[in-house]
Amino acid sequence: MRTTATLLLAALSLRLGAAVYEPKWEALDTHPIPEWFQDARFGIFIHWGVYSVPSWAPKGQYAEWYWNRLESGVKGRAPADTKSATWEFHVKTYGENFLYRDFAPLFRCEMFDPGQWADIFARSGAKYVVLTSKHHDGFCLFPSEHANRSWGHPWNSVDIGPRRDLLGELAEAVRAKGLKMGFYYSLYEWYNPLWLADKQAYIEKHLFPQFKDVVSRYKPAIIFSDGEWDLPSADWRSEELLAWLFNESPVKEDVVINDRWGKETRHVHGDYFTTEYTAGLKDSKKPWEESRGMGHSYGYNRFESLADYKPARELLLMLIDLACRGGNLLLDVGPAADGTIPVVMEERLADMGAWLAVNGEAIYGTRPWRVNHQWSAGTRPTIEYGHQYMVKYDLARVTGAAEPGKAVIEAFFTRKGATLYAIAPRWPGPRFTIRDAAPGPGTKVFLLGVEEPLAWRADGGDITIDVPNISDNDKIAERILTFKLTDVK
Repeated sequence: MRTTATLLLAALSLRLGAAVYEPKWEALDTHPIPEWFQDARFGIFIHWGVYSVPSWAPKGQYAEWYWNRLESGVKGRAPADTKSATWEFHVKTYGENFLYRDFAPLFRCEMFDPGQWADIFARSGAKYVVLTSKHHDGFCLFPSEHANRSWGHPWNSVDIGPRRDLLGELAEAVRAKGLKMGFYYSLYEWYNPLWLADKQAYIEKHLFPQFKDVVSRYKPAIIFSDGEWDLPSADWRSEELLAWLFNESPVKEDVVINDRWGKETRHVHGDYFTTEYTAGLKDSKKPWEESRGMGHSYGYNRFESLADYKPARELLLMLIDLACRGGNLLLDVGPAADGTIPVVMEERLADMGAWLAVNGEAIYGTRPWRVNHQWSAGTRPTIEYGHQYMVKYDLARVTGAAEPGKAVIEAFFTRKGATLYAIAPRWPGPRFTIRDAAPGPGTKVFLLGVEEPLAWRADGGDITIDVPNISDNDKIAERILTFKLTDVK
């Protein structure tokens, strides 16, 4: 009865233009997600903080977890081939008496230019930006008396290190470029003395006032919560906090939240669902977003080499594949401690932006077609959808040249109304057939980037397109081509 009443109240309030959300998931889950989030498809994640000073992890680990791995290693709880490697690196490089908090004064950000960052992100074709306002180490990229008080020493970027409001500066620059700005916020903090002594006191005296302060101060379009896995949402009092966000905060009308608000909430509650280093979701009841770095780590890892970074082509194929299933890509950038974006990361973003400048209409504002992919003949590889964390996702393998008896993806499909976009991951040859597609009386076919329409014919229940010759200088085998078909039934 209570659930029904809650839903009716939410629905009535929405019709009246003044939604009121009870602090219950049944009500909070009726929160409408703005269309811009699903239309955007591409965002930039930024992991940047004190951990960017050592910027190191064994390959296959997250560099932003440096302090956690350091503590595990020094206490001898980890096998010699995993977390203890961070302790060994730390002793060799900084000495065993150098504390993690000693990195804070070295996080100087002396070359940080928020306007330059915003320009890089805008030219990449991304539509929104999410910065780590604080990670699990609790260090804030904004002024926070709550951090200083609970830690017992300066633990934010205004009072130590760069002595700048990094979140505020970037938010202003990003919005000036017309992009949406949000932030990542970790609920828990590994070694916060208050968290270790009394979790409920930490939530009451630190988490709640700090969260309300950072939301009210910076007015995020998106909040990417994390670090929720230690407690259920009832213990975090997440429903109460989100009721404040949706009812009283200055962003109550526009904010978008993810699904990380308690150990039971992923892929259950929130405005959109998240996956991390996976193939994402399929046929999801909610909007969703896959996040990942260009290499393995989110935070900059100096130990990763060029071979660990995915090429721009593969990152683009990920974006395309996610979009064709209704998902977003939140692609991470890990800046250095001096405030520079590593050149290899900037290059990847520039290459993606160049493709999107021509082909972006097949990504932005699109929705899935009745099928997501067209496969060649043969046995299709297994792709594991629906996982939350770390599943093999090898698009290079499933979009390359077909091997005997094995199928590969010939096209990804997106749509806008009656307009169909068929994105070919490689040059399809002089004839390209889209199977099971019925043309209408006004059908025209274009190759994005080419002004004149293409010749085509209806072939039974298929559409066969005459593909124009493309110069060898354009690396035709590697080009990702987008065919636009209007008035497709």
